[in-house]
Amino acid sequence: MQSNFKEELDIKIDELKSCQTNNNVDSCLKCSKVIGCEIRNSYVESVYNSMNGGNSGFFNFETE
Repeated sequence: MQSNFKEELDIKIDELKSCQTNNNVDSCLKCSKVIGCEIRNSYVESVYNSMNGGNSGFFNFETE
């Protein structure tokens, strides 16, 4: 199940990087659309899910 979260995170990373490239920024914080950005919010949620494996409030900091 953890691999599904990793795969989803990889997809969200690609989407985020593409958005940054399209907006000519190297960080979301430099983008005027950062507040309320669906791509960034989706990425942050995916990071959270990949760290806790879908278990709210518990994080796994082990690396593979």
